[in-house]
Amino acid sequence: MIRLPQTTKLILASRSPRRKMLLKAAGLKFEVVEKDFDERWPAKLKGKEIAEYLSRSKAEQLASDYPSGDIVVITADTIVWCDEELLGKPEHYDSAFRILKTISGKTHEVITGVSLLNGKRIHTFSETTRVTFNELTDEDIEYYIKNFNPYDKAGAYGIQDWIGITANTRINGSYFNVVGLPVSRLIKELNDFINR
Repeated sequence: MIRLPQTTKLILASRSPRRKMLLKAAGLKFEVVEKDFDERWPAKLKGKEIAEYLSRSKAEQLASDYPSGDIVVITADTIVWCDEELLGKPEHYDSAFRILKTISGKTHEVITGVSLLNGKRIHTFSETTRVTFNELTDEDIEYYIKNFNPYDKAGAYGIQDWIGITANTRINGSYFNVVGLPVSRLIKELNDFINR
């Protein structure tokens, strides 16, 4: 359970409908702020470093908008990491097809970086979940892309969608992290952060 002071307001800085749904399901009261962020990162970063960098960068970009100690802002960024390659949100059919072909029959990592902003303090952590998929046929991939929306999801898939239900063979770690936010870990980190 979350132990926020009654005067503290919680803000989720995200456009993700899945993150909003997860926080609501966890019983949190929060407001949503949607903002365009600069989402570039240094080329030398890999895996969880990228996810943590991006979530922290988002918090830093919001810091001047929320200087009050009575507000906690949550920022997050989810990436898919496979074969030393970042698999982001696909821009079009061909990129979605390539991404799904890349993770077919393999284990990949879904990494969510999360940052908590409170006044001048920022706390960043990440959660990694290893996901294994069966071999996907070209027909499977085509069906998924045509009938579902892979374009707003890192790795071009939603674990809660048809492809996640039918092709996923193993999840090692937080399922909700793959959906978009490691809620259990977030609540723990949030309680620790606020009560420091």
